[in-house]
Amino acid sequence: MPDTPPMITPAMTFDDLKENFALFDEWDDRYEYIIDLGRKLPPFPASLQTDAHKVRGCMSQVWLVPGHPDGKPELFAFAADSDSVIVKGLIAVLGILFSGQTPEAIAAIDPVAALRDLGFEQHLAPTRRNGLVAMVQKIKQSAAAQAA
Repeated sequence: MPDTPPMITPAMTFDDLKENFALFDEWDDRYEYIIDLGRKLPPFPASLQTDAHKVRGCMSQVWLVPGHPDGKPELFAFAADSDSVIVKGLIAVLGILFSGQTPEAIAAIDPVAALRDLGFEQHLAPTRRNGLVAMVQKIKQSAAAQAA
């Protein structure tokens, strides 16, 4: 049986994240905060860093495995990893936005608006934004498949 990675279980809500972001005046400080969030992701087994789990459309390498929070099969969660520290941070942000939600709630989330609230629209390079969109699509597709 392949390794089962620990799922991302956020320690805060997305509203908490927005409040924390508002504490920083400079984007360099926000990037450091995002990177720090990424450092706190649960470990992702190297054995799952395979083509089957790779997220297409990301400039960096990203692997994502859908699942459930422990003991809550009605909720969606995921485990993910990247070879980029900033992308790991973006994974953590997406974990805060999506993990622990029902598939129906995930379908209703407008990630563009949520990430705009954080200021990502102006402060992420187009290639990073494309990768973020690819991760969101994979998460939404995985959650929809879980609901089916």
